[in-house]
Amino acid sequence: MAAHSFVFCSCYASFIFLLICKGILGSTFTFKNRCDYMVWPGILSSAGSTPLDSTGFELNPGESRSFQASPGWSGRFWGRTGCAFDANGQGTCKTGDCGSNQISCNGAGAIPPATLAEFTIGSGSGTGSNPLDFYDVSLVDGYNLPMAIDASGGTGACGSTGCVTDLNRMCPSELKAGDGQACKSACEAFGNEEYCCSGSFGSPDTCRPSVYSEIFKSACPRSYSYAYDDATSTFTCTSADYTITFCPASTSQKSSTDPSTPTSTGTPNAPPMIPRAPMPEDDPSGSSWLPSFAIGGSSRRTSHNVLTWTPISFLVLYFFQL
Repeated sequence: MAAHSFVFCSCYASFIFLLICKGILGSTFTFKNRCDYMVWPGILSSAGSTPLDSTGFELNPGESRSFQASPGWSGRFWGRTGCAFDANGQGTCKTGDCGSNQISCNGAGAIPPATLAEFTIGSGSGTGSNPLDFYDVSLVDGYNLPMAIDASGGTGACGSTGCVTDLNRMCPSELKAGDGQACKSACEAFGNEEYCCSGSFGSPDTCRPSVYSEIFKSACPRSYSYAYDDATSTFTCTSADYTITFCPASTSQKSSTDPSTPTSTGTPNAPPMIPRAPMPEDDPSGSSWLPSFAIGGSSRRTSHNVLTWTPISFLVLYFFQL
């Protein structure tokens, strides 16, 4: 019986050790390109955050790539499109360009308009730290391509968010950028304090949704549509990994009915997640996208499958020895 107790204690200790490792390692970000064209993701780490292993790279259709972020990391991601780089990696992009004239953005952010994924990863569970991750998809700086964020392996609400509607096709003419490959925010297009939530409109009480931000919000109800659109646009999770998908389909695997309602990660039959505005040519029998997290990642990643199956395997072994 003592041997059985030792096995059980070992199982429990191993499980706790894996959870601690997850807290130490932070989160894994995986970028997936489901567009039918190449995307060049850009990465900007906030001041004080340990930079990721890249600040910009190319991602072919169907490809994915992962990066490890340390606890407390914060920053933003976006997709650049219509890029042309020479053999030396020199060039520019039609949308989302960061002005570095290189594939790497080297600490520069996206030039609007661009769809942004913004993250602050929890700093741990010690004294004075915050274990919560905060994330959102923002259209405050305009829009250039569809994007979605899905969390895996975390605890809490961990809702999926994003903008899966092609806003370029419903962009008002006064907001269209270039040849219609991006859609400006009203702030960028007109520069008014009312649209920019600045000056006398620089507070939640004075800056209200505009007719333009309402267009964005109607099409992408879970994304930031203007600066103070916090209530329905900021999401939280604890100890999760995240997949950022360019050009996702109209549905995902988690419920979108209530952002504050906890949802179980990886539920195969959960209702559709990210609603989008209907398009005239939409096929009523169109397919749904169910994201898969079984993809390559950083060698430092602690797999959530391991976290799930390790204690189960140990328990099975324990009962077999009874």
